[in-house]
Amino acid sequence: MVEHEHRLTDDSGVAGAIGRIVEPAIEALGFRLVRVRVSSMNGCTVQIMAERPDGSMGIDECEAVSRAISPLLDLDDPVGGAYNLEISSPGIDRPLVRRSDFEKWTGYQARIEMTRPTFGRKRHKGFLRGVSETAVKFERVDAKPEEEIHIELPFSDIAEAHLILTDDLIRESLRRDKALRRGADESSSDLQMASADAETPKQKSKTLPKQKKGPGLRSLEKEKVHGSQRKPA
Repeated sequence: MVEHEHRLTDDSGVAGAIGRIVEPAIEALGFRLVRVRVSSMNGCTVQIMAERPDGSMGIDECEAVSRAISPLLDLDDPVGGAYNLEISSPGIDRPLVRRSDFEKWTGYQARIEMTRPTFGRKRHKGFLRGVSETAVKFERVDAKPEEEIHIELPFSDIAEAHLILTDDLIRESLRRDKALRRGADESSSDLQMASADAETPKQKSKTLPKQKKGPGLRSLEKEKVHGSQRKPA
């Protein structure tokens, strides 16, 4: 079970209903819900972004989330019709939905949209410069001569925010991903050594039934996605 951290904004409408249904199950698996989107693409598509607290998310993990939440969505049927279910990682130019996201990506460029005009406008582009208890510290790169460059945008007024894809962000994302993979490999090696030293008569394992995967299963350069088609019972 992952420690719960509230998102700064809640999804509304059908997306909000889906989020309330699936978030406990996602957290029980050790992941965090990032965002839910419902679109009319390919009939109807429900996109659910999730990640581990360290930001990682692989294809196998997307499949695990899909297996866990599909029965819940079938039972409650918040969509009310046939739809394509797509589970994905947030991607490199990811949404920023929690206070910790803004803190984690301090120093990188982002776009932030506010619910009301703040420092003369609703949309801001610039660098994340840290966080306070109630706001994100921001250095605007598109400020007019009469506007302040260094500002604080209240978390309570943020409607949407995401990182801007830059060379620096790509390099840092690849570096973090490599570090996570190296840590996972070292942990796996330690477990194998411990297993070899232990005197166990026979190791037992359980194989999950293979899930039928739709055409949405693919590996993208920016994100990892698992998709399947769902139909109402």
